[in-house]
Amino acid sequence: MFTTTSIDLLPKTTTVTKKHLKKLGIETYWDLLYYFPTRYENFSIISPISQIQPGETVTLQGQIKEIKTEYTRRRLTIQKAVLEDESGQIRLVWYNQPFLVKLLEHKKVSISGNVDTYKSHLTFTPQEYEIIYSADFNTIHTGRMVPVYQQTYGISSRTIREKIYFVLQQFLESVENYEFLPEKIVNDLKLSNEKEAITQIHFPQSSKSLSIARDRIGFDEIFIRMLSSKLVKKEWEKERLSEAFHFNTNINKKINEFISSLPFKLTSSQARSVDEIINDLKKDTPMNRFLQGDVGSGKTVVAAIAAYAGFLNGFQTLVMAPTEILAVQHYETMTKLFKDYPVKIALQTQSHKTFTKKVNNNDKYHIIIGTQALISDYVDFDHVGLVVVDEQHRFGVRQRAILKKKGGHPHLLSMTATPIPRTVSLTLYSELDLSTIDELPAGRLPIKTYVVPDIKRKAGQNWIKDKIAKNSIQVYIICPLIEESESETMKSVRAATKEYEHLKKNVFSDFRVALLHGKLKGKDKDKIMQDFKEKKYDILVSTCVVEVGIDIANATIMLIEGAERFGLAQLHQLRGRVGRAEKQSYCFLFTSTNEDFLKKRLHFFAKNSSGMKLAEYDLRIRGPGDLYGTRQHGYTELRVADLTDAKLIHNAQTGVEIFMNKYNLTDFSSLKSMISTLQIDKIARD
Repeated sequence: MFTTTSIDLLPKTTTVTKKHLKKLGIETYWDLLYYFPTRYENFSIISPISQIQPGETVTLQGQIKEIKTEYTRRRLTIQKAVLEDESGQIRLVWYNQPFLVKLLEHKKVSISGNVDTYKSHLTFTPQEYEIIYSADFNTIHTGRMVPVYQQTYGISSRTIREKIYFVLQQFLESVENYEFLPEKIVNDLKLSNEKEAITQIHFPQSSKSLSIARDRIGFDEIFIRMLSSKLVKKEWEKERLSEAFHFNTNINKKINEFISSLPFKLTSSQARSVDEIINDLKKDTPMNRFLQGDVGSGKTVVAAIAAYAGFLNGFQTLVMAPTEILAVQHYETMTKLFKDYPVKIALQTQSHKTFTKKVNNNDKYHIIIGTQALISDYVDFDHVGLVVVDEQHRFGVRQRAILKKKGGHPHLLSMTATPIPRTVSLTLYSELDLSTIDELPAGRLPIKTYVVPDIKRKAGQNWIKDKIAKNSIQVYIICPLIEESESETMKSVRAATKEYEHLKKNVFSDFRVALLHGKLKGKDKDKIMQDFKEKKYDILVSTCVVEVGIDIANATIMLIEGAERFGLAQLHQLRGRVGRAEKQSYCFLFTSTNEDFLKKRLHFFAKNSSGMKLAEYDLRIRGPGDLYGTRQHGYTELRVADLTDAKLIHNAQTGVEIFMNKYNLTDFSSLKSMISTLQIDKIARD
């Protein structure tokens, strides 16, 4: 079957090329067809040589009359050629491509590039070329709007383009009338044909045909994710709790007394979120709620109230955090909150194991907090009623599914401090009910944020030294990732290490400075953070590993180097590491950029403290793939769809409603396959 044909069967393709394609996530012909371009080069103007003008980007077609390689003193090579058509001749220049001499000599070619001048003569700098083998030859790399694909080391966009073109021709010849959506949805929403959309998004005939294709493919991406979410939610709604929570007068009274005993008053949005969660816990179907709250807004307290409701009903609560230090922090917070209550709390992490293969008396504890150690084979729980997963997008589907299996069908509360725009939550998290905490606790001072250009760097550093000396406060200094990647590369670690050594020796030599980065062992990272918390260091130089959840009240200054490299949502997460108490806190954005667009973003950030407002702005300006700076938070499955397009979102919602009301997924095999292989980060119940 065409859709499942492995790329191992691609003709005229080396093993190395296949390996690189797989590195890009391309395993089948179908994956190639749905590997969409990131942009296009417009080489569609085909011009006679005699009519070209300086500054133009055009395609020339003619005969290579001569071509040779010249060598420079620096061992570089220059390939000089003469191209001739019926109207004239022009010189072409390539650099360090000696293989072109044999390849193009005396050949008829199509060459796209830029027209320049050199000593009053026109010259042509080629960007793409291809040999014309026949009069009816279809160009792929020149003479058209040429697709450009995301590439990886060892494979070029040109090679990817050639492979996609081959597979597309196979698709057009072997698959008739391809359409995976019901005819009613296509007609009612006036969608273009899927087969034509796939063709035009790769090799568009015009800007208009490309726009139509992108509209259809964008619709597909949103529709599939929304439908997947609705189907997941429909299945969840069929589940029934083995034993439901009960809320009688006595239990309600105890919950209210616990809330009244807190050392602070709940904000109105905290109280609203508690009410929404309690209402879910009263139902006989498992809760699946997403609690979104700004950095420092008090999500842990809301989770503690839900856990207390579980305790009063005789259930255990599992709390899973992405890092050991965050798990310990939750443990310390919960211990303080329940110090006057008979609630027993356990901590299960790599370095602190309450349960072992020999000691597994988990029935003694009511709240168990941990990291991935919670899903160890030897850790079993008898009566789990609630699972709380913090920063849920940092866990995989398999991990969450195993965690929930330990409790049968418990209620699930997912929490995140990552601000998620409404259109994103509608698309990517629509299977979850959403609660939002959109205000900070009373008494918190707003963090003063400043953009610091290079010219003010030294003055800023001197001001920080004065603050440390006079007020004994602590400082974070954050170094950016040097390369876009899922995790820190060694190149980024070396950059942070170099900055640490420079600051320690030349700038903050009178202070105690520590270094933290993601390549350290877990126990080493935890020790450094614990030492910083215990004030053994004045300054912590770090990569982005401090982004999530670290709570150190005495750290009141956040200095971010290369601030323009971060997404606004990530900057907001980093800024949230300070301002955790009543002291005035500061965030300094050090930047050397001269680009107005980047400076405008940073100044917008400095003036706004709302995470949601920042996320909406970044989504609008930079797009979903760049929300977090390093493209690592689950938005990158959307290659074409624009999540700021309200009409697109509305049409997709309408399409999903029609499908859910009129059709069965089992009758649409292609659509079923797309949904079953969808790599979206769902909270699976499997």
